[in-house]
Amino acid sequence: MTEISPANPHHNPQANSETVDADALIQLLRRKERNWVEWGKACQQLQSAGYSSQAIFEQTGFEPIQQNQVIVAFQVYETLVKAGVSEAVRSRFERTGSDILYELRILTQPERAAAAEFIVARNLDSDGAREVAKAMKELSRRRTPPEGFSNHPGDAVAYQYWKLAQQQQNLQERSRLVARGLMFAHSQSSRQEIEQLLTEPFGGSRRRAPRLPFYRVEDSEQLPRLLSLVGQFPVTTAEFQQVEAVETKGAFHIMDASHQQQIVAIPGWQIVSKAQDPVAILCNSTQLPKQENEKSEAVLLIVDRKNTQWDADSYFMVDQSGTLAIEWFSEQPDIPLLGQIILVLRPKKILDEPLSRDLWQIDE
Repeated sequence: MTEISPANPHHNPQANSETVDADALIQLLRRKERNWVEWGKACQQLQSAGYSSQAIFEQTGFEPIQQNQVIVAFQVYETLVKAGVSEAVRSRFERTGSDILYELRILTQPERAAAAEFIVARNLDSDGAREVAKAMKELSRRRTPPEGFSNHPGDAVAYQYWKLAQQQQNLQERSRLVARGLMFAHSQSSRQEIEQLLTEPFGGSRRRAPRLPFYRVEDSEQLPRLLSLVGQFPVTTAEFQQVEAVETKGAFHIMDASHQQQIVAIPGWQIVSKAQDPVAILCNSTQLPKQENEKSEAVLLIVDRKNTQWDADSYFMVDQSGTLAIEWFSEQPDIPLLGQIILVLRPKKILDEPLSRDLWQIDE
């Protein structure tokens, strides 16, 4: 929300007596009756009726800068009421807090509601409110929240302290920033991210987990079609008619073989050709490490069971109580590795599948 610019101080008020009782509003402001919410509403009504901020100041004692604050704060308060904030928040800001709500003007209505709830719960002042609003605004510019942090107001502020602490070379100052971050952190994962700064070698940089090796099929020719093998020519008509067609399913054309072994065909890229014992595992992208906030889609994990040599730039399959699990190790692990993930395959995007079958439409 932008700030309200004061009207021309030399403009003569031309209040509409049918809609605004200017005398009553001026008396309310002069005597400071009711609460600041009513003051903000009164200032807004007077300005809308043609009274300049200077004229209001001369008759009520409300300085133009104070008028601007209560008007903007009143508008923020109205959006909080519409958003359905708790009764505790409403009653808190009905008494005092125009300076706090003024700081939330830069946020959207849902963000204001979340920030107000957090500010009341933590009993923050206007400086704290400014810190929360600024942190939430910066976080909203990102497509997804940073790793380990959520969109919660507390995590937004904690992330700012996490960034500052990472850049700090002074041990005492870094500890102070970490303590501040932990004070605001809301989620357990954000607390863990901040606490890790205390265990890192001072002056060193923590090695981050590598990115998963995602690829996507882009060319239709890279997806081979599976066909039933009738036999070796010559074949009889009966053999030709009796052979069952290949039935495939899913984005990766998975086929159920006659011996109950499913088969899937993927492009023969070099990384796949070099694998000594590759197998495929079908899963959802959100089941992979550090992909919880990404778009959900089916993917194929290609695992080379023969490659069990640890590599800090790769993910590996390991056993966890009889179940496969995906892990990354920054150092040589002391548990057996069952295979290296050499490829995470995304399916080809098909914008209009029926149209793609009618090639004559595309040619035209």
